[in-house]
Amino acid sequence: MLRYNFKYEWLLLLRNRWIQLLSILLFMLFAFAVYNGMQKVEARQNTIAEAEVELKETTNTTLQLLDSIEKGHKVSVSSWRLPSRPVVIGNSLPRIVSMPAKATAFIATGQSDLFTHYVKPTVTGDDLSISYTEMTSPIQLLFGSFDVAFVIIYLLPLLIIAFSFNVLAAERESGTLKLLASQPIRIRTWVLQKLALRFFWLTVCISITLVVVFAIFSFDFGVNWAAFFTLLAYIIVYALFWFVLAFATNIWIHSSAKNAIALIGFWVIFVLLSPSILNQLSNSLYPMPSRMLMLNQMRTLKAEATKKQDEILDSYLRDHPEYAINDSTQTRNFYHKYMATQNLIKEELRPVIEKFESQLNNQQQLAYTFSWLSPSLTIQNALNNLAGTSEKNYREFREQSLVFAEEWRNFFLPYMFNNEKFTTSDLKKLPAFTFEYKNEASYTRILGLLFMSFIIVVLVFVLKPTQQQIQVTT
Repeated sequence: MLRYNFKYEWLLLLRNRWIQLLSILLFMLFAFAVYNGMQKVEARQNTIAEAEVELKETTNTTLQLLDSIEKGHKVSVSSWRLPSRPVVIGNSLPRIVSMPAKATAFIATGQSDLFTHYVKPTVTGDDLSISYTEMTSPIQLLFGSFDVAFVIIYLLPLLIIAFSFNVLAAERESGTLKLLASQPIRIRTWVLQKLALRFFWLTVCISITLVVVFAIFSFDFGVNWAAFFTLLAYIIVYALFWFVLAFATNIWIHSSAKNAIALIGFWVIFVLLSPSILNQLSNSLYPMPSRMLMLNQMRTLKAEATKKQDEILDSYLRDHPEYAINDSTQTRNFYHKYMATQNLIKEELRPVIEKFESQLNNQQQLAYTFSWLSPSLTIQNALNNLAGTSEKNYREFREQSLVFAEEWRNFFLPYMFNNEKFTTSDLKKLPAFTFEYKNEASYTRILGLLFMSFIIVVLVFVLKPTQQQIQVTT
């Protein structure tokens, strides 16, 4: 019976032009999504590249000035901007602390349209945990981006609903169900076979479309084959869940119109309502402290610290005797006092910043913990991790940026406190930054979604049929 179902289902889909229409529609959607995602990634990479080119030009100019100073030549630069001063190098030649895009970044925009992808830590700059910027465009936040993840999460379920909502109801409404019931096969098994065949052909169409579209946009399958097959596995599991919902709906609801309404209702609940409810719940349970209050507290501490800079510097030098060895430190200047004051302000603000970060982490952890309630949120998290645009990725970038900013400042402190001049040889010793992605697999949640689909199928076969179904099948 399965062989006949396979044959006639294929002929039916071809005659109804479902396969042709589905293939064209999938190609158009994925092609535009990949193009749009590639454009965003290219803009991101270009921004970083421009900053690196600017840094390279500035470094070459500075190197020439340092070489001229060391050779005793006169340079047309004011004394307070001479590159032989360590603070000038620390502020004018900050390293590009960047987060380069993964090869799969075009798949999901994720958090990449909210946060910056590079920062320039300076010696006298504020802590990056305060100056870290994010985009606040309400239009962008409302509509998001048309990327591959959007097609998969929002549009693919709608295609599946249109592809499968009336598999059984159409037979019942056309009067052919009684003829089918006379065959030696259970109605549930027959519906499951038809939907399984449609799921198979949809998977084939998606696979071929992705290969063609990715090839058009020069995706390197040789290097990133694992990421491609991971993406395909995520799509298959997500599509399977919606086909299973369609299977249960076809069995337990007896009208095409009611089937469509029920499946659209599931789409609204799982795709729209569940993520919104989780977001509101996390905001209610873990409200964020006021960022304005934190900034006001920072300004107050700065004003108070400025009034007693000499005392702060004395205390700082007692805690760091390595900076007080040279007698030249007795000649105190503005930057000695400023660096000691900044260190105090940082320590005073640490509890406030930690509270802010703790609440944000609690919100994200709550949303992640209960994301299994929403298959769309599960797949979104998985695709963001695959693309390297998840909130965890940007938290890692922020943490690594802060560590490097501290390393950058500490590199210049001995020069500044000992009043040493900066040379061309010192320029080659400047610290460098390399961002490292931490790969976090989402297989556990994906397997959970697969298990949920299996449970639904089992329940449909185990639960007893209604009286109406018994009358129809007999």
